[in-house]
Amino acid sequence: MADKDALVVDLAHLTRGDGARVGGKNSSLGEMIGRLAQAGIRVPGGFATTSTAYWLYIRENDLDGEIRAAIGSLAEDQSNLAQVGRRVREAILSGEVPAVLADEIRRFYADLSRGGHPIKVAVRSSATAEDLPEASFAGQLETFLNIEGDEALMEAVRRCYASLFTDRAISYREVHGFDHLQVALSVGVQRMVRSDIAASGVMFSIDTETGYPDVVLITSAYGLGETVVQGIVEPDEYQVYKPFLDREGLVPIIEKARGAKAVKMVLARAGTDGAPTVTIETSEAERAAFTLADEEVLTLGRWAAIIEKHYGQPMDMEWAKDGETGELFIVQARPETVQSRREAGALKSYALGAHGARVLTGLAIGDAIATGKVCLLESAEDIAKFEPGSVLVTTMTDPDWVPIMKKAAAIVTDHGGRTSHAAIVSRELGLPAIVGTQDATKRLASGAAVTVSCAEGDEGHVYEGIAEFSVEELDLADLPATRTKIMVNLADPAAALRWWRLPTDGVGLARMEFVISNHIKVHPMALVRFDAVADEKARAQIEALTRGFPSREEFFVDTLARGIARIAAPHFPNPVVLRMSDFKTNEYAELLGGRGFEPAEENPMLGWRGASRYYHPDYREGFALECRAVKRAREEIGMTNVVMMIPFCRTPEEADAVLAEMARHGLVRGENGLEVYVMAELPSNVRLAHRFAERFDGFSIGSNDLTQLMLGVDRDSDRLSKIFDERHEAVKLTIADLIAKARESGTHTGICGQAPSDHPDFARFLVQEGIDSISVTPDTFVRVKKEVAAAEAEHPSP
Repeated sequence: MADKDALVVDLAHLTRGDGARVGGKNSSLGEMIGRLAQAGIRVPGGFATTSTAYWLYIRENDLDGEIRAAIGSLAEDQSNLAQVGRRVREAILSGEVPAVLADEIRRFYADLSRGGHPIKVAVRSSATAEDLPEASFAGQLETFLNIEGDEALMEAVRRCYASLFTDRAISYREVHGFDHLQVALSVGVQRMVRSDIAASGVMFSIDTETGYPDVVLITSAYGLGETVVQGIVEPDEYQVYKPFLDREGLVPIIEKARGAKAVKMVLARAGTDGAPTVTIETSEAERAAFTLADEEVLTLGRWAAIIEKHYGQPMDMEWAKDGETGELFIVQARPETVQSRREAGALKSYALGAHGARVLTGLAIGDAIATGKVCLLESAEDIAKFEPGSVLVTTMTDPDWVPIMKKAAAIVTDHGGRTSHAAIVSRELGLPAIVGTQDATKRLASGAAVTVSCAEGDEGHVYEGIAEFSVEELDLADLPATRTKIMVNLADPAAALRWWRLPTDGVGLARMEFVISNHIKVHPMALVRFDAVADEKARAQIEALTRGFPSREEFFVDTLARGIARIAAPHFPNPVVLRMSDFKTNEYAELLGGRGFEPAEENPMLGWRGASRYYHPDYREGFALECRAVKRAREEIGMTNVVMMIPFCRTPEEADAVLAEMARHGLVRGENGLEVYVMAELPSNVRLAHRFAERFDGFSIGSNDLTQLMLGVDRDSDRLSKIFDERHEAVKLTIADLIAKARESGTHTGICGQAPSDHPDFARFLVQEGIDSISVTPDTFVRVKKEVAAAEAEHPSP
């Protein structure tokens, strides 16, 4: 029998050009076995039935006519989809595997078992039109795990063939214009990876929410990977910065988020009747720990980068760890089909306006906002109850839900992670979705009007009522060049990748306190001096947050370091100016465990804040944690573009004390390229600019505090709001004076206040004075860039 007519082939003999014979999934496995093994990538061995075998099965069981008749009866609105799908599947399952095909399958299975006792295998479906860049059948077809023995394998083959006509597969092909009778199915059979006693998951060589190309997103949970794919669990999540993967000594993991991992799928015990796998609860210790070691995360990241480079496009991959050997394996690889096709010329920016009370929080999928009435469904069979344009709320989705999802305005689920079915399909449909809310089905009632917002970073929120929101199309084409560097202000690491397409000159202000208050949530001194925390409720919350970390201090350092790195990564090598913590005492007191470490001050705005805390005995240990985090972000993760900035530094002598404190923790200005800026927000910073310039590499003008102190106006006072104006002559003269003095000493000057974003005339003034950089909110970047270009045309370089 000629090779092209073979019914079964060894995966090692396949290449990606064999998609018509064995489908995209199996041809890709063969490609990796044959071409990428030398790069260290491990893929479980196995074999695949061909499209020739599928058509033999259809012909020998006289199924062609029955399938044509059933599909021909499908109503235009697919209202009888369930009946049509059931009819075709029952016909296929009633067939027998032709003897010649059965013999070949047994022979290859025996070879895979090396002539001994039949081994356990994973049996996966691969359609001949599957996993093309323009159409992903991911999740449409069936996978069967822990299959053992000839009889069980033959049954799995029949069930794979039948899965070509699941309701969701039929609907998907209808929408994408595939001829049902021109699509064949190949069955892939691979040695089981014992991830049931280890971990497995999904990874993408691109950020799934923003399309940022320089990260690998990895999700991981205990047990077999179906729990991650189906969205049954909230997995751990890792992001790896690809450009640093080959730099020796670096650990470029820019995000580690611990998931709940409440359950895991494992192999059923021998002799157990029924399904070959079971889902069980995980232990408290498992939930508290991360599923992968850093070196394993880096290995997967390197493999993803190699696979992406080999295929020449972003990839969607599944991986598994063998608990017996400790080895990692790639078990699937297919083209990513959503972000890689997103238009790059324009960027939509959603902004939430007035809104009702927050009801729910989960993982945001996409970056849009949608409104509508809740439609709570328990089963995909309830499609007739779904009103188009509603917000679909359910426990979790599988491919059977796709016909309903296509009619939804947004999707909210109790369970799932970023690589779950609900997340993948929502992206493909362009719908905002919030997954992993835990209890959406209990807290949202059908008919209630809600707003689903995915425009606020990694976390998505459901609000009561129909909120106000705006959508702006930012055209990035033909932006003018400017000699003044235009940078952006950022605070939330979760939203940092959202703006990667903006052609910025870096980040002019990264707010450390946002990472502390929103991601760490604990007062630094409450971690260092935990025994001094008297509040029992706060102690319990701190212990829950820090569980699974080597120490409470390590929780702070690691979380902050990765938050900093995630902000810095999309801008590397452009500078990212990180303002060290600048909480006021009343704000610090609101952090978990904070009240016992903060004095009550009459005027916190002018009190113990900024630089004065860093060398003080009552906060020195907290500042040490901040320094350790910066050092890790720069030297271990590799973000050497991070510039430290000291806020509210009152005198040159105080600057010396802070720089000495930094040096104690290995952060010495000028070493390893470290630059240190100072916020220019006090009159003393301007009057003594030459002395500050001897100690710092740059000034960043904080126009809010500078205006407050120049005019003697409390910036938070409603009664004095009309007087507070950054464009007042006294403020502008002070800024002009600083820029002139800095130019004399060759010191960088920038501004990170709101004024240039709000007032074009203020931006023109800054350009006229010769400021080096202007940092603005991302949504105003395009407008300010154009305004600065026009101003530079009017005012040549001073």
